[in-house]
Amino acid sequence: MVDYKLGEAQVEFLKELTEIPAPSGFEDPVLALIKERYGKYAHEVRRDNLGSLVLVKRGKSERPKVLVAGHMDEVGFIVTGITNEGFINFTPLGGWFEQVLLAQRVVIRTKNGPVIGVIASKPPHLLTPEERQKVVQISQMYIDVGATNKEEVEKLGVRIGDPVAPWSPFTRTAFSDRVMAKALDDRVGAFIAFEVLRYLSESGTEHPNTYYAAATVQEEVGLRGAETVGWVVDHDVAIVAEVDIAGDVPGIKPHEAQAKLGKGPTVVVYDRSMIPNQRLKEFVIQVAEEAKIPYQLSAVSGGTDAGRLHLYRGGRPSIVIGVPTRHIHSHVSVISLSDLENAVKLVAELVLRLDEETVRRFTE
Repeated sequence: MVDYKLGEAQVEFLKELTEIPAPSGFEDPVLALIKERYGKYAHEVRRDNLGSLVLVKRGKSERPKVLVAGHMDEVGFIVTGITNEGFINFTPLGGWFEQVLLAQRVVIRTKNGPVIGVIASKPPHLLTPEERQKVVQISQMYIDVGATNKEEVEKLGVRIGDPVAPWSPFTRTAFSDRVMAKALDDRVGAFIAFEVLRYLSESGTEHPNTYYAAATVQEEVGLRGAETVGWVVDHDVAIVAEVDIAGDVPGIKPHEAQAKLGKGPTVVVYDRSMIPNQRLKEFVIQVAEEAKIPYQLSAVSGGTDAGRLHLYRGGRPSIVIGVPTRHIHSHVSVISLSDLENAVKLVAELVLRLDEETVRRFTE
């Protein structure tokens, strides 16, 4: 049995990981932090030409090659213009719902350092009755950094093309098991992949394969990092560690989102980017039950890196393990730390069992 505990040191690292502003295409600070923390556990460090990071740990056999991947990028924005009055135009990187944006603080990564601003639009006092009934579009919003003209903004170092991310500090809720943060989608996934690497190394547990822990880039803008990472790893089986939509909030019907906080990680049986290998899915369920790890079955409408990884070369058995998460693609998401701990345990148990014969049976 995998004896993994999510301690205070790991939670503090998750805090550090999520607070870095790193939207799609601007992930380098996160990747550097991961390499610094986990590189010592790897036999080899690889990167693809898009920037995704892969740490390799050799086991008892070269094959199968087991890839566990989580993406580093978060939903954010990119600067597209600066008005003469000193306001900043922007466009989304990834999927945003306009209603969650107004009055939220953001951080712009500039050549001179971070600049804090707030997303704003026409004041409600000046809206007509008809305008009040409509959702304000992103094209009608701007970022206010407190400037009064374009020259002041440019002196701050803000340029067209600079990345913008939510400003949202990691917060413990009143319930010790639950935390709030930005970028949990999908820093928790990469956290899982690399915590499994650390566990295997520090525990001295032998695994019958070669283990690849990957932090992929640009998932939120089209699963791009996953497409190139497959060629770097040449994997035989892929496990994508992700967030999953928690349906335990008002307004969601049970069939729309099955996952609930605190009930264990999810085994995703369907999403719009991949139908998992069915033998692999049953194997995951069996392992969870044998190891007495709580789990939930989930069918979701989103897509993940598995959508690319399962199409590598002639096809590769793939599965998604999710951490139920409330309010994804917003400034503040909520997870249960027990779900995260159990996700690490489940993925580690899978890695310890994925030998060549087992993987071969998935596709024979």
